[in-house]
Order: sequence, then structure tokens, then C-alpha cells
Amino acid sequence: MNNITEAKRYLDNAKSILKNQAQKENGIYQDKKYVKLAGHAAYLGVLMALDGVLGHKSKGRKSVEWYKAELTKLDRRMTSIFDAAYSTLHLSMSYDGNPSAGVATEGLKQAEQIINWVENKTVTA
Repeated sequence: MNNITEAKRYLDNAKSILKNQAQKENGIYQDKKYVKLAGHAAYLGVLMALDGVLGHKSKGRKSVEWYKAELTKLDRRMTSIFDAAYSTLHLSMSYDGNPSAGVATEGLKQAEQIINWVENKTVTA
């Protein structure tokens, strides 16, 4: 399975978790556990997609700083979107369990933008 297909699968899983398990009422998810799972799944999808275009790191583990630095070499606008996705999906949702449906919607939108950008970049390459 290629990176884009797998990234989209992770994003679909995140959407499904929010829709079917997080129990949204009046714009607020009632179960933080599922918000965290969805945020983590979506963020992993972003990283998976980016790995397809950024490649491998020579030494050690990849960090958010590494992703930002490598992405900046290709597209500064996309670096800003990645920074927002990191903050929303990883920190706010996955780590803090922010229950706001608006936050989740924006994070998933950012993830889709990044995945679509990578898909277009790999098609034209």
C-alpha cells in the first residue's frame, strides 16, 4: 500500500471514530478518549503522507522540527499548514483531548490539505 492510500485510510479512521464513538452533543464531543484516538490517527496519516515526499532522515528519529525544516525547503505555505495541523491534531486533540467539534473539523481539514498536496506533488514528480 502506498503512503497516500495509507494516509487517507488513517484520516478516514479518524473521521469514523469521531462520528461513531466520540458522541457529539451541541458541538462538543463527550468522550475525550475517542477525540484523542482520532487526533492521533489523523496526525499519523499526515506524517505518513509527508514521509512519501520528504523521504528518510539520515540519523535518529524524525521530529516535528525535522518535518518543518524539510517541508520549508519545498513549500513554506505548506509548512504553516503542517504547523497548524501539528498543533491541532497532535497537541490539542491527541494530547489534550480538546472536545470541541470545531477544533476537530479544522484539524481534519488541515490533514486533508496536506495529504492532497503530497498526492499532487507525487503525481507531478
